[in-house]
Amino acid sequence: MTVRESEDIKSRFELAFRGGNIHAFAQDRDLRYTWVSGPGGDEAALRMLGRTDDELWSSPEQQSVVALKRRVLATGKPADCEVSYIMPERRALYAMHIEPLISSDGAVEGVLCTAVDMSRIRSLESEQRRMTENVATAAQRFEFALRGSNVAVFTQDTDLRYTSVSKSLFGLEPQVIRGRTDAELLTDARGAAIVALKTDALEAGEPRNAELRVEADNGVRWYDFHIEPMRDVSGDLIGLTGAAVDITERKESEAHLRLLMRELTHRSKNLLAVIQAMARQTARHSGSIETFLERFSARVQALARSHDLLVQESWHGASLKELVRLQLAYYLDREPDQVSIEGPDVRLKPEAAQSLGLALHELAANAAKHGALSRSTGRVTISWQPLPENSGFEFFWRETQGPKVSAPKRRGFGSMVIEHNLTRALDAEVSLDFASEGLICRVAVPKNQLAAGVC
Repeated sequence: MTVRESEDIKSRFELAFRGGNIHAFAQDRDLRYTWVSGPGGDEAALRMLGRTDDELWSSPEQQSVVALKRRVLATGKPADCEVSYIMPERRALYAMHIEPLISSDGAVEGVLCTAVDMSRIRSLESEQRRMTENVATAAQRFEFALRGSNVAVFTQDTDLRYTSVSKSLFGLEPQVIRGRTDAELLTDARGAAIVALKTDALEAGEPRNAELRVEADNGVRWYDFHIEPMRDVSGDLIGLTGAAVDITERKESEAHLRLLMRELTHRSKNLLAVIQAMARQTARHSGSIETFLERFSARVQALARSHDLLVQESWHGASLKELVRLQLAYYLDREPDQVSIEGPDVRLKPEAAQSLGLALHELAANAAKHGALSRSTGRVTISWQPLPENSGFEFFWRETQGPKVSAPKRRGFGSMVIEHNLTRALDAEVSLDFASEGLICRVAVPKNQLAAGVC
C-alpha cells in the first residue's frame, strides 16, 4: 500500500468518526496523546497531542478513567466504561472503549480508545422513562376512576368481538366478556338493540348514542351507550371504542318520580275531597261564621300536622306514637301529666295516618271542651296493643277524673269523623262509650292499614 493510499484511508476514517460524533485517539505508555480524531477537528487534536489526561481534564471522573487505561496497559486486555466530562458548553457523557496497542514484538506500547457521546441518548432514555412513568400514572388514575364509577370503557374489532373492557358489564366479569360478541353474551332479543347500534356506527363510520334496556342475568339494567368508530394511523376502520354508563338507578328514580307524581295527583284530589267534606260538615254544625272559621281552621291544621309527619317519612307511612304526640302537642306542652301515651312501635299507611290524625284531633277538642282536658284534675290515657294472631292493633282513648259524661243528644262532626269515617276509611271497628266517669273510645284497626316495619 502506498503512502497516498494510507493517507486516503486515514482521511476516510477520520471523516466517519466526525460524522458519527465519535472521538478516537491513541496514547503511549505515559498516556500522552499521539493521535486524535473526532468532531473537534484538527484544532482540538493539536491542543491534545503530546499532553496527558491530567493536563487536559479536571473532571473528578478522570482519575478512574486513567486508572482503567493503566490497567489495560498492564494486562493487555480491553476495557469499557462510561465517563462524563465538563465541556465548555455542557456536561457530556461518553461511552469509552479502550484497546491495548500491541507492537510487532508483542509488547503493549499504548492504548487506542474510542469515545461515543451518549448525552443525547441518555437524555432521551431519561425522557422516555419519565413519559412512561407519567403514562403509567395516568393509566392507573384512569383505571381507579373507572373502578369507582359506573362507567365501563371497551373496544371491539370489526366483528364486534370485545378486545378490551375496563370493568364488569351486563353483570359479567371482563375475562368472560373479552373475545366474545354481544350476540354471544346476550342471546336473542336481549342484545339485538346493542348489536344494531354498533353495526350502524361501523357502517356509517360515525359516533352513535343511545339509552338501551338490557335484560342481563343479574336483572334488568339500563345503559347509556356512546359508540365511536376506531381507526388506525392510515385511517382504516379497525373496530369500535365505546363507553357504557349504568343508568339503572337514574331510570328507577325517574320511574319512581312518575309514580310519585301520579300518587300526588291522586292524593291531592283525595285531600281536596276531604277538605270539601270537612268544610260542609263543619258549616252544618256551626251556628256562626266565627264558629265555622275557628273549627274549620283547627281541623285543617290537624290534617296538616298529619301531612307534615308523612312528608318527613317520604310518604311511606307514619309512626302511631309520633302521630299521637303531634296531634296532642298543645296539651302535652301545657300539662304533660294530664296525658299518658303507651304502646309498641306501629307504623300506619298514609291514608290511615290521615284519618286517625283527624279522629285524635276531634277526641282532644271534645275532651278540652266537655271532658277530662277541661279540668286540671282530668286525665287522658292513650294506649294500643296488638290484636290476636297479629291481625292488627287495638287503640284506646280513656278519660278519667273529669266532669261526669253522658251520651250527647245528637252527634256532631267530631262523632262522625270518629265513628263513620274511621269505619269507612280504615275498615275499623269503632265504639264510643260515654261512661259517667269519662269517655272511652276503642278502635280496632286491621293489619292491612299497617305500613312495612311494624315491630
